[in-house]
Amino acid sequence: MEQLSFLVLYALSLPLLLYCSWRIFYSLWWKPKALEKQLRRQGISGNPYRLLYGDVKEEIGAIKEAWSKPINLTHQIVPRVAPFIYQTVQKYGKTSIVWVGMTPRVIICEPEMIREVLTDKLGQIQKPPVNPLVQLLAMGVVALEGEEWATRRRAIIPAFHLEKLKGMIPAFLTSCIDMVKKWQDLVSKSNGSCEIDVWPELQNLTGDVISRTAFGSSYQEGKKIFELQKEQAVLALEAARTPYIPGFRFLPTAKNRRRKYINKQVNGMLREMIDKKLSMMRREESVGDDLLGLLLQLSSVNNAEGYSISIEDVIHECKLFYFAGQETTSVWLTWTLVLLANHPMWQRRAREEVIAVCGRNKPDFESISHLKIVTMLLYEVLRLYPPGVSLLRTTVKSTKLGEFIFPAGVDLLLSAILVHHDREFWGEDAEEFNPERFSEGISKASKVPNAFFPFGWGPRICLGQSFALIEAKMALATILQHFSFELSPTYAHAPYTVLTMQPQHGAQIILHQLEETCY
Repeated sequence: MEQLSFLVLYALSLPLLLYCSWRIFYSLWWKPKALEKQLRRQGISGNPYRLLYGDVKEEIGAIKEAWSKPINLTHQIVPRVAPFIYQTVQKYGKTSIVWVGMTPRVIICEPEMIREVLTDKLGQIQKPPVNPLVQLLAMGVVALEGEEWATRRRAIIPAFHLEKLKGMIPAFLTSCIDMVKKWQDLVSKSNGSCEIDVWPELQNLTGDVISRTAFGSSYQEGKKIFELQKEQAVLALEAARTPYIPGFRFLPTAKNRRRKYINKQVNGMLREMIDKKLSMMRREESVGDDLLGLLLQLSSVNNAEGYSISIEDVIHECKLFYFAGQETTSVWLTWTLVLLANHPMWQRRAREEVIAVCGRNKPDFESISHLKIVTMLLYEVLRLYPPGVSLLRTTVKSTKLGEFIFPAGVDLLLSAILVHHDREFWGEDAEEFNPERFSEGISKASKVPNAFFPFGWGPRICLGQSFALIEAKMALATILQHFSFELSPTYAHAPYTVLTMQPQHGAQIILHQLEETCY
């Protein structure tokens, strides 16, 4: 009888065991090899698929080697910033494969194909699923798809209308003047010049701007959030570069515990800010016209479209805006000062323009809109040092792009840094600092259309690009009115990527107080 029961149990469990074995075999080997075969048939090459890890070990090794020492003061930075992607393209061509675990990731460097990806109207291409450990950093509207994304984006857009941005100028200026006064004190104590690492200084500046304009607070109130978000970014990048193992996030490893602790702390601080804002709105002390106020209006009362969001959604949007709004503009301004310190002729031209347009008065919306040279050089910095070095999408259906057909389940890496440095698109001086290329605007700067996309492209283009440009112009104009600057001998040129492209060893410059001070 016992033997019969065992045989029945075995007979019943065998199909389940075979099915589970097949699913594991299919996921770990059959599917990746089938995708690889389809891509190779079309002439898309790369390293062969290797079980489970793909190219992860090679990529980590290339990064460690590239980031182990600074490079010469040159704008030929791609081999350091994206070493494995650069090596793959050099070996296999502009359209080639790298393996992230079991997923083939096709590098796309053709602007027309990139435009097709970013303007997808058929719903064949989406943002890839995000590792849950990465989601702890910031998600919000960028993680949504379909109608939910479209509705949320329409709801948030009013916070970035031009009239709203004009109203933020006094807050921008207050933050800039506070930083300038701090620098003036440092210079005055050092007989007219001093060395300063502008990277943390500009992080403080953009953090203060975001806090004032989006949340009605000051940098000091949001400082702890920024510090925690920076640490979370490092942990998120580490998780993103490791093949995701289902259930791993629940293991009580030291880094997992730290990720969850940071997430809990940031959520708690944001909830306190939300409660404070709601209380002020109920007492009519605030009309709720900043980003947080707008989101809270949506959370409490349906708008004309009948759309509302939860307080949890508000927290996600706040985390996204805190990180994206502060981090990207601070690195943009940091590289701008580094490049102007290294190119004194352009620094002089930019200062002369600021003085001609603004005089010794505080910059305002009208004056900064006439700063052509400043705009040109800011765009050129974005070209050479884009804060986000690449965009990532995935095919959810079989998709034709250019001459290729990509099956579902393939990641598409849109490499901004490779395109922005490509001589085919920008000429022989592609890796030189030449703001003149933008003298007739973005559309005529490159040899082909769509070769410049630091803010993305198409319907998902960055909501905050106008905000960032106004902030960058205001900050740079204010600095140029008060100081000249040069690179410090202690500066080590070492751009690297921690979600955004940052100076690995800081950005040390020597400030000199100008003889004629402003306001």
